[in-house]
Amino acid sequence: MSTPQPQTPFGALTRRRFLLSRWPWRSLGFVLTSPPVSAVTAGVLALISMPWLIALTYVIDAGAEPNPPQLGLLMFLIVLGTVLVGALGPLVALPLAALERLRLRLVDFRPMASGHRTPGPGLWAWVRTRYTESATWRELAYAVLLATVAPVLFVGLLVLGFAAVTLMLIPVIVWQEGPGQVDFIWSTIDTMGQAVTIGVLGAALLVLLPYPVALLAGAHGALARALLQGRGRGELSAELGAVSRSRARLVDAFEAERRRIERDLHDGAQQRLVTLTLQLGLARLDIPAGSPAADSVADAHDQAKQLMAELRELIRGIHPQILTDRGLPAALGQLADRAAIPVEVRTHIPRRLPGHIEGTAYFVVSEALTNVAKHSGAAAAEVAAHLVADVLVVEVRDDGSGGADPDGGTGLTGLSDRVSVMDGTMVMSSPPGGPTLLRVELPCPQNPPPSA
Repeated sequence: MSTPQPQTPFGALTRRRFLLSRWPWRSLGFVLTSPPVSAVTAGVLALISMPWLIALTYVIDAGAEPNPPQLGLLMFLIVLGTVLVGALGPLVALPLAALERLRLRLVDFRPMASGHRTPGPGLWAWVRTRYTESATWRELAYAVLLATVAPVLFVGLLVLGFAAVTLMLIPVIVWQEGPGQVDFIWSTIDTMGQAVTIGVLGAALLVLLPYPVALLAGAHGALARALLQGRGRGELSAELGAVSRSRARLVDAFEAERRRIERDLHDGAQQRLVTLTLQLGLARLDIPAGSPAADSVADAHDQAKQLMAELRELIRGIHPQILTDRGLPAALGQLADRAAIPVEVRTHIPRRLPGHIEGTAYFVVSEALTNVAKHSGAAAAEVAAHLVADVLVVEVRDDGSGGADPDGGTGLTGLSDRVSVMDGTMVMSSPPGGPTLLRVELPCPQNPPPSA
């Protein structure tokens, strides 16, 4: 099985062949292209925040507390700077963010969306949309960080590279000037052996320099992804609501399709099979007993009756008619009557529940009782279903050997998935030696949100 390729410098740094990969060069390209972008951004932001800079310079030069006229001027400059940054800052941040999302592809292969909403027609609609969404102000925060913090980090990395090159040149300098003529930090280099040692350290530092370069590129990329993509809380809430409504529509469509299949089997295939069984029974009476044809017809008649019984069980498994006609309590009672072990049923459901909730609860109990009969060795089981504060609570308990494992092929994972589709929860307690308790909670408000 092939190892997945890293998507960012952070993922590549742990690889043994990092220095031989493309990541050092991609990281270096990203770091080297950052200073020009940072310088332009810093210059533009400095222009629009010029009143702030003037006020700061004035305070530094004044030294003491300003008098009332000076204080009024300072307040005016601060307010003016705030207005200019708030009005013009997004106009700087928006194109910068678009450029940075393109440049980020050097060090991050994952897809990245802007997070901006689509504005309506007209200039005012564009201004209202852009200035009221959180994505714009996150991009402005990124622009400020790029103009202030990024140059400091780049200078630090530049100093590290300059130091590595300087150390490598020490042997050449000592060879030209002579031993004892070159000072290094707080001491003098007296021999060529010392100079060569320092040069080797410089070469090692230069070889290892791609690691801090990749760290800086990875940190810059992670910050850019955090601020330049994604959506605001309101937009996420709207999308979550849309997903919930879509899931509700899918559940309703699934239930409708299942009932259609049930009707088709009941009204079509089952009726034709009943007719076939009757015709075979009549033919069996007309054929002389003991003849080869009579044996064949009798065998076909028995197989048809067996197939009809299996089809009835299949239809009942798709969606039992009693569940549609009389609701969940009656359907659970029928399940208990058909169970392989004695089952006690206790229910308190004062009203009919939505069809998909009743269907889910029914099949959870049906699968649970099947598991009890097959795997637990229990002598008896209990089923309880209660409606508590608009939540249907279903519990299935048995006195078996316990030790139920969702990964053991007992269908518990499928049950959990089916419950989660309904925004429900499923928990199980099954210690070795028993007993086993399966508890499912399904929300069923009286006024559910519209599915369309």
